[in-house]
Amino acid sequence: MKDGEDVHSLMERIGHAAKAAAAELAFASAERKHAALIGAAEAVQRNMAAILEANAKDMAYGAEKGLSPAMMDRLKLDEDRVRGIIDSLRAIAEQRDPVGEVLTEWDMPSGLHISRVRTPLGVIGVIYESRPNVTADAGALCLKSGNAVILRGGSESFHSSSMIHQCLVEGLVSAGLPEAAIQLVPTRDRAAVSEMLTMTSYIDVIVPRGGKGLVGLVQREARVPVFAHLEGICHIYVGADANPAMAVEIVLNAKTRRTGICGSMECLLVDRAFYAAHGSLVIDALVQAGVEVRGAGDLAAIEGVIEAQPDDFGHEFLDMICAAKVVDGVDDAIAHIRTYGSNHTDAIVTADDAVASRFFERLDSAILMRNASTQFADGGEFGMGAEIGIATGKMHARGPVGAEQLTSFKYLVVGNGSLRD
Repeated sequence: MKDGEDVHSLMERIGHAAKAAAAELAFASAERKHAALIGAAEAVQRNMAAILEANAKDMAYGAEKGLSPAMMDRLKLDEDRVRGIIDSLRAIAEQRDPVGEVLTEWDMPSGLHISRVRTPLGVIGVIYESRPNVTADAGALCLKSGNAVILRGGSESFHSSSMIHQCLVEGLVSAGLPEAAIQLVPTRDRAAVSEMLTMTSYIDVIVPRGGKGLVGLVQREARVPVFAHLEGICHIYVGADANPAMAVEIVLNAKTRRTGICGSMECLLVDRAFYAAHGSLVIDALVQAGVEVRGAGDLAAIEGVIEAQPDDFGHEFLDMICAAKVVDGVDDAIAHIRTYGSNHTDAIVTADDAVASRFFERLDSAILMRNASTQFADGGEFGMGAEIGIATGKMHARGPVGAEQLTSFKYLVVGNGSLRD
């Protein structure tokens, strides 16, 4: 912030600069955007030590604040995770540029030729917590889709995000694109979030990426349109005909690979017929892996299982904890997910095609999976390079939000002296 500048003035300045940058980015060539992203990846590589040093400051800050182990895991960077940021930037750079793509075109009897063409949204505001890699992913995806972006990272990741942002700016400058195309709000003051939510003159859409508290606040207070997912309450239903070994491996991966991400399994549903045939096989595997299983009904009697309370269902733990219950067939599983799910990601493990089809047809989650871990709910795993978030709403964008989902369209109409009767 400049000397004597208050948060309102700061955000006005950032918004004005972003709008000007967006106007230039809208017609920037695919080659220049590609060069900027490659330049950013190279800058992250050169500055890896400085990024890790900045992250150490953030980890100390997070420990002082008493962040949970899952949140500390989200915050942490190591060499492998920084290399992941570099790989993500390069992957986004190599994607097809969506801007200018002709979605469809047709001729009218009037002589008009009409085409619908992808165009950037304009200025995107991204508000996120803890995970510093979001700085790179969001900045890169917005740039690839021709949008300017205003990033407001969590106070915990302030130093890490600042260093990564500097690398993104280096890429922009090296490619001759405006520095204001990717801006990071340079203050921990929460008033900046409130400002962003009402900047209708500058910001075209807000993307919140964080916990229920943050996303709920944005949805309640935003006057700018929002792409949001409220929670990742992901279920896995182990069907009657599931392969037992496959079920164990999928459930363990979905819960324990990374507990602090939105694609982590939070509730296990076991078909009664599977339970009758194979017993507590899957539950035992979770307990042995160190997961606190909160089981209802029959499952509460299993050694190592804690009896579930009503509010354990429909809860996003983001930790080595999950709820579990036995259900009477696929329709009972569907009814449970409809009641307690968040329309994020739900999966079925089954060898029965008809049961899988019923599960897919009758649930309306943004992502439905069969015989796969819910941890695949990720833009990178969908071939998008990265994602700016997982949208669970039904307007405009749904599921992983990549570069293509950060565009709108316009109609181009060409005539030959055409006049309407």
